[in-house]
Amino acid sequence: MDHSEPIIVALDCDNRPTAAGIVERLGDECRSYKVGLELLTAAGPDFVGELVARGKRVFLDLKLFEIPTSVAAAVRAAGALGVSMVTVHGMGGAGIMRAAVEAARDFPRLRVLALTVVTSMTDADLADVGVGRPARDQALRLARLAGAAGCHGVIASPRDIAELRHELGRGALIVAPGVALPGQSPGEHAHPSTPGAALAAGASHIVVGRAVTRAADPAAAFRLVRADLAS
Repeated sequence: MDHSEPIIVALDCDNRPTAAGIVERLGDECRSYKVGLELLTAAGPDFVGELVARGKRVFLDLKLFEIPTSVAAAVRAAGALGVSMVTVHGMGGAGIMRAAVEAARDFPRLRVLALTVVTSMTDADLADVGVGRPARDQALRLARLAGAAGCHGVIASPRDIAELRHELGRGALIVAPGVALPGQSPGEHAHPSTPGAALAAGASHIVVGRAVTRAADPAAAFRLVRADLAS
């Protein structure tokens, strides 16, 4: 994705008309959208193709966690759709991350990002599934693994951005969900941030959702996010 346009709007919608309406209302203001499992299941891959055909960049957030052959096939399908980013789950290990990176080689503009720790998870949540280390330590461990596997970057909590930037270097992509304007609800994210703070910490991209998509005027809300980045 274009580093000069760090804002990705999350189309976390359960139907195509709502998502399409948000895109229409944002118009030329927004160039990049996140499509996750909910919208992909509801609207199908044709909607993703339509976004790409309109010149939009698509971050396809699949969090792939399967055997390497299946992950590679899904990444190739994403590349054929023309998306700019696709995600794999770092907890799947080096094998699936390497398979994803190798599959993406046929699509020069496609970037593979590894999810470190789901941003709603706390240390207690990790302990419940047998991970004894704190979320910050786990995020760093998985980011190192992703870098070694050849991933182009990671998805991480805003709290972890500065440490990950130091670890991964300037060239890695770091995409931060859990971003909202001051005073707005961050949703289910455990460690939220404002757009400006996330970018200052070292994020290459931020993902904003309801702060824009549920606003009375999405385009005006988008401009507020952009203004916060510049403040």
